Amino acid sequence: MKPGDLPAMETRSVTNESGIEIKPLYTAADVEASGGEGLLGLPGQYPFTRGIHPLMYRKQPWTMRQYTGFGNPVDTNKRFHYLIANGQTGLNVAFDLPTQCGMDSDDPQAEGEVGRVGMAVDTLRDFEIAFEGVDLERITVSLTINGAAAILIAMYLAMAEKRGYDITKLRGTAQNDILKEFIGRGTWVYPAAPSIRLVGDTIEYCAKHAPKYSPVSVCGYHIRESGADPAQEIAYAFCIARAYADEVIRRGLPVDEFAGRLSFNFNCFGNLFEQVAKFRAGRSLWAQIMQEQYGATRPGSMWMRMLAGGGGGGLTFEQPELNIVRGAYYALICALSGAQTMALCCYDEAYTIPSEYAQRISLRTMQLLIEEMGLTDTVDPLGGSYYVETLTNQMRARMQAIMAEVDAQGGIVKLVTEGAIQAKVSAQAYRHQREIENGTFRKVGVNCYRTDEKAPEMEFHPYSEQDARAQIQSLDRVRAERDAARVQAALERVQADARSGANLMPAIIEAIKAYASVGEITGVLVGVFGRFREPVGL
Repeated sequence: MKPGDLPAMETRSVTNESGIEIKPLYTAADVEASGGEGLLGLPGQYPFTRGIHPLMYRKQPWTMRQYTGFGNPVDTNKRFHYLIANGQTGLNVAFDLPTQCGMDSDDPQAEGEVGRVGMAVDTLRDFEIAFEGVDLERITVSLTINGAAAILIAMYLAMAEKRGYDITKLRGTAQNDILKEFIGRGTWVYPAAPSIRLVGDTIEYCAKHAPKYSPVSVCGYHIRESGADPAQEIAYAFCIARAYADEVIRRGLPVDEFAGRLSFNFNCFGNLFEQVAKFRAGRSLWAQIMQEQYGATRPGSMWMRMLAGGGGGGLTFEQPELNIVRGAYYALICALSGAQTMALCCYDEAYTIPSEYAQRISLRTMQLLIEEMGLTDTVDPLGGSYYVETLTNQMRARMQAIMAEVDAQGGIVKLVTEGAIQAKVSAQAYRHQREIENGTFRKVGVNCYRTDEKAPEMEFHPYSEQDARAQIQSLDRVRAERDAARVQAALERVQADARSGANLMPAIIEAIKAYASVGEITGVLVGVFGRFREPVGL
């Protein structure tokens, strides 16, 4: 029997979510057949398959950035300080649905949603309250916002400047990925073209005025949650990132002046080895794209800088305590994959906004990996595994094929505008749900190993009409106290710059400093750009 041969026997067929058949045994021959070790290299060296830094976690562990924000700025500020006191090293801000859609809290369409799923934000005053006492030099902040991202980025910069921070040294990021909103979540405001223009405005402005700030975190996370498989998640995210890069380069900004501040937000639920291979393959593929397609020369321009999120799609209502275990494995995936930032889900997120108790468990899970489990001792501990290296090569090839298919069909902007990507991932989500329901896809506690035991009591975050009224009253006070003429002049400048094609960030920042509201600025831009209408039939 040759090395690597198995005795003849019947084995079950195994195919991962990305459509790659998994063999029962892997050898060096499989690595060679899949493309060899040509794209492996060393950590901190092109193509960065093994990590973007030479020492990775030996030098600095990942940033722990739990997703949080609820109700009003006062309560959110309290939760921020609780998390920081418990060892969290970054903040990831959740906004309520009206804010995400560019509405003020007193908008009739916002009724019943103010502060329900995140922090309500209307004016600069809300950011001043929410971040009171937070050291923005020590704690970096991620803004999970998309349709209204330019306004909230402007608000963050204005708040930091008012507090005396040097904006040129300010670090942080904003999701600001509108194309994935068209694919996955739906918190869009404007049509695709002006939406991409706004993304370009934020990238261009930050490159010139806030060079350490990351104005875009391309979000494969929600594409995955919407039904994409792991390979599609990365491939579609890269197509989107290229669209933003193309927009900025079209304006004359060299790639090395902005690419180093692009970042990514990815999901990590699913098969452990498929997820690890996904991230390793993605790093080398992104480096190739930036070097070969865009001519990037700086190593930082080629880095796939990523936040890995805990994967809401992997959590279950059934036996929610199992989500603690799932979360631990998601954290392990992130650590084994070389993520720069980890935003681990909480066990109660299938039910509600996480409680302090649940968030502390998630924090402690990440801290255990650092302090007790040896995950920061060495770089890329799975590197050299026949299985992992083979799967990494296969995942990279699958991603390249998906991107080539998108390009052949006219590009990501065209396909998103037409609804083609949305239709594809929605159909996949439906098929996956059917597989869970018929037991083809095994889900512990859902379609196997079920129990009739009553689920443990959950600490729910109730919706508060009183908090909503208080937020509206706060907005009314700001409107009464501000300089109305200054606000009007600032909004007129926003309108003029929107029509002229000028970069909108200076005008939006000026309006924010005058305490113009999110809804007022959005309303002016809608008056110029119009609103996006989802293609019929989706």
